[in-house]
Amino acid sequence: MLSENIYALRRKNGLSQEQLAERIGVSRQAISKWETGLSTPELEKLKALSECFQVTIDELAGNQIVGGSDDRTQEKDSPPRKAGESRIGLVLCLIGAACLILFGAFTVLHPSSAGQINESSTITLNGTGILAALFVLLMLLGMILIFRRK
Repeated sequence: MLSENIYALRRKNGLSQEQLAERIGVSRQAISKWETGLSTPELEKLKALSECFQVTIDELAGNQIVGGSDDRTQEKDSPPRKAGESRIGLVLCLIGAACLILFGAFTVLHPSSAGQINESSTITLNGTGILAALFVLLMLLGMILIFRRK
């Protein structure tokens, strides 16, 4: 895929997005959009890319880079940071769910402790409600990171 090949060739040649952008006369944001598949370069820019990387336009647009491999080619249609965000989201969801379960079990096993939390809260919403809301928010934040699309 074109986006993966641009990314792989740029990395293989040791170029930053900024350096590649300067070489072919576009913005760094354009390079980023091409690599993530949000847009595709025009024909003139494809020619400039193929000359910069010393490959044909067919090789650039093909499914595999000739003579090069990159672990990113295994991730189909995903931006470079998407996997990391999903992992963080999953961890936040799991932490929120575990805290919510432990908090519920603690409240059931020690109801007097829940009463102390409620009495010590200075906010109109009682203390146990605040804790439960925080754990649910943590889970929601995790789910947003998991399902967020770029």
